[in-house]
Amino acid sequence: MRAVLQRVTTGSVTVENEVVAQIGLGYVILLGIGPDDTPEIARELAEKTAYLRVFEDEAGKMNLSLLDVNGQAIVVSQFTLYADTSRGRRPSFINAAKPDLAEPLVDVFAERLREFGIATQQGVFGAHMVVDIRNDGPVTILLELPQA
Repeated sequence: MRAVLQRVTTGSVTVENEVVAQIGLGYVILLGIGPDDTPEIARELAEKTAYLRVFEDEAGKMNLSLLDVNGQAIVVSQFTLYADTSRGRRPSFINAAKPDLAEPLVDVFAERLREFGIATQQGVFGAHMVVDIRNDGPVTILLELPQA
């Protein structure tokens, strides 16, 4: 499972000209699911996300977590995180999980964030989404479990 955490001051997801998710301070999380991922991996990655300290404290040091700053999250399913570009000029997505596996795991990840008390919204699985990200810093972190 791969998560790209974008630390944001604001973020939103629009589907067919309708805003379906919108947050202030927090993360827009682009989440890719692999074929061997499990609910346990999703929960572990969500916990790491909740506690990762990349928000600035009063001294300007990245020392605070999403929980510490009462941040919010948007989770966006992103199968393209599993793109294989090793051959040719067109990426292959054969390494991404099929939708029947991926969609429930995206939900497990988002629900685990909610269990920590993080206000979490989601994009629309399988839809064409316009994701607005006002990256703060910029801070962009790639998390992957299991780690390679």
